[in-house]
Amino acid sequence: RATYSEIGKRVGLSEGAVRKRIKDLVDSGVIIKFTLKLALSEGAEAIALVSVKPSIPTSEISTELLKIPNVETVYEVTGEYDIAIIISAMNIAEVNECIERIRKIDGIIKTNTMIILRSW
Repeated sequence: RATYSEIGKRVGLSEGAVRKRIKDLVDSGVIIKFTLKLALSEGAEAIALVSVKPSIPTSEISTELLKIPNVETVYEVTGEYDIAIIISAMNIAEVNECIERIRKIDGIIKTNTMIILRSW
């Protein structure tokens, strides 16, 4: 993660100004979480499709999903499933652990996971 000073140099602001702006963005909900994006040349990525109980808002489930390590992105989608999740992990075992945590969330009734073999 870049320091506030490094960010300030890149954008022409002081360290204090960057710190305040980031705090304001977190406080206002614009920034929800900070995450690390690894160059996973030997890693594993997956797409998980999730069905949610009709009585539970997908926004509530999505909030819980974003708390799980290795969950990179959460999308609300149309069709047979309600949510699509992008998972990035160091290996297949970590992907599996992530899926197990996803399945334990109250309100999730079905998952379908696809391991990504390659991307262009």
